[in-house]
This record gives sequence, structure tokens and C-alpha cells, in this order.
Amino acid sequence: MTNVAAPPTGAKHEAKLGATLQADTSLRLVLGSASPRRLELLAQIGITPDAIRPPDIDESPLKAEKPRDYVNRIARSKALALDLGEGEVALCADTTVALGRRILGKPEDEAEARRFLDLLSGGRHQVITSVAVRRGDHVWVKDQMTRVEMKVLSAREVDSYIATGDWQGKAGGYAIQGPAGAFIPWINGSFTGVVGLPLTVAVGLLTAAGYPVYGASS
Repeated sequence: MTNVAAPPTGAKHEAKLGATLQADTSLRLVLGSASPRRLELLAQIGITPDAIRPPDIDESPLKAEKPRDYVNRIARSKALALDLGEGEVALCADTTVALGRRILGKPEDEAEARRFLDLLSGGRHQVITSVAVRRGDHVWVKDQMTRVEMKVLSAREVDSYIATGDWQGKAGGYAIQGPAGAFIPWINGSFTGVVGLPLTVAVGLLTAAGYPVYGASS
């Protein structure tokens, strides 16, 4: 789903229709995320941000907000919250784990991480990552949804995983690229989206914004 919508009330920048803009090799990329995983994913395709500026926003879900609406709103809000200079393009993203209409964010403590794993064990859930790119007052937003199956977890497996501390700061209390990868026998969608930045989506939006993902065109 690609969409460009009005920003939250009080935003400094008004989003306009995200038509494809002319490429500009002088554009500088600002990554609006402190996630080392997103930085590593960009490095896979040869992109090194010129600056890293994680925005400080309230990421609390709204009452009765659906998971997909939530991640799109948060990604867009992150992009709009950044103070960009002339010639800068912002890349932001947000990831959540959804069990039906329930949003499983980052667990606050070990007990909540255990509850999340208990909910996910032996079933399928969705991982949704929304990507937002902003250049000036143009904003592009697109999400990637992936279905993920987690095997039935034993108490020993849960205890062992919790002890690694890998659950900290991870939506749903796990990361597919870490030890919990052994818990995931099947996905349908984007692996990089589950990690935190669907590269196909990110490249598409950056290209629409005129950022030279593949260098200067001949």
C-alpha cells in the first residue's frame, strides 16, 4: 500500500502528493532510525546514510487503531518530525508484530517478552513494516506485510531465548535474524521487512524521491 496523506495535527510540514521527482546526485540521505539492523540492511545494497537522526516521537497506539494503520502513521510521523536541510532526504521506518488486530510492540520487560512468545508460539502472525521517505514537503509511505509462522516453543526454548537478551527492543519480543530464527520455519513475504526495512520498498520510495540509489544515471 502506497499512500501520501495529511500529517498529524500540528506538524511543521504538509505532505503533498508523492509524485516521482527528478533524480539529484547531490542529495544527502538522513536515516531517521537508531536501529543497527536498518543500517546493516542499507549497507547490503551499498547505501551509507550521510547522517543518522532518530526522531523523538510518541509511538503509543491510538485507541482501537489497527496494526497497519499504526505503523503507517508512526513511519509518516517520524519522517515529518525530522528537521531536514536543503538537499536532504529522510528515510524512516516502523515495524510491528500483529496478532489479529492486536499490536505486539517492544516488550517492556522479561515477563512481557515471555507473554508475547507464548501468544506467538505454535501459530502464524503478521509482521508489518512501513517505510516513509521525505524530500522537502513531499512524503511517500508504503508498508510491507509478511506472514510468519512460529513453531511450538518448549519452556526450555523460551527460557534459553529470554536469557540471551535478544528480545529487548524487538517488536513482538523476537528477531528473526537472531537466535529466534530457529523458531521460524516459514514466512510468506519479505525477510528484510521482518528484520525491519523491506529493501524493495525502501529502494522504490528513495528512487521516487530522486535519491540516486544506484548512482548517477548514464
